[in-house]
Amino acid sequence: MDYSAFDTGHDAVPSGPRREHLLPHTATAAVKAVVVGGFGVGKTTFVGAVSEIRPLTTEETMTQAGVGVDDPGGVRTKTATTVAMDFGRISINEQLVLYLFGTPGQERFWFLWNGLFEGALGAVVLIDTRRIEVSFDVLGRLEERAVPFVVAINSFPESPHYDLDALRAALDLPPTVPILSCDARSRESSRDVLIALMHYLRSLSTAALEPS
Repeated sequence: MDYSAFDTGHDAVPSGPRREHLLPHTATAAVKAVVVGGFGVGKTTFVGAVSEIRPLTTEETMTQAGVGVDDPGGVRTKTATTVAMDFGRISINEQLVLYLFGTPGQERFWFLWNGLFEGALGAVVLIDTRRIEVSFDVLGRLEERAVPFVVAINSFPESPHYDLDALRAALDLPPTVPILSCDARSRESSRDVLIALMHYLRSLSTAALEPS
């Protein structure tokens, strides 16, 4: 991948990957995960906050073309939206590198999931408790694809707070699926969610190897 394309400065001259774009020399494994969620739940913010390289974003200004097609309910102040994907990278430890892809939130772009999920080990589902219902279809699609996931409750300042057990019941999640609180604007908080996803994936892998 040509990381020079990440430089959005109009005067920038393509000169190949920057030093920070190179993989750590200690890296021995790389995995892929996807960040999903409804429209405006913070996926682009999450990827941008946690990425150790300049994130790739495909945000475009929202226009009248989306009126009657997209559902901006609850996020009517939003002026831009992801139309293809977000991309970032984070080193989980010295050996393991995680490539992170964020999906568009609008249903009309969900056909892109086929490519974005190819080779992905798992997903983070971001939830906005002001609009829990926008996550129902997202969770259903993950379950249909048998993609393991953790749920991260993005803490918007004005979001109502619910007990995690109540949220689990509202989202109809089994007790094995981790639910975490996070602030998608915070690198540390978003990193902790990804580490929780890695632990969850490892636990599933270990359980699958145990004799029945």
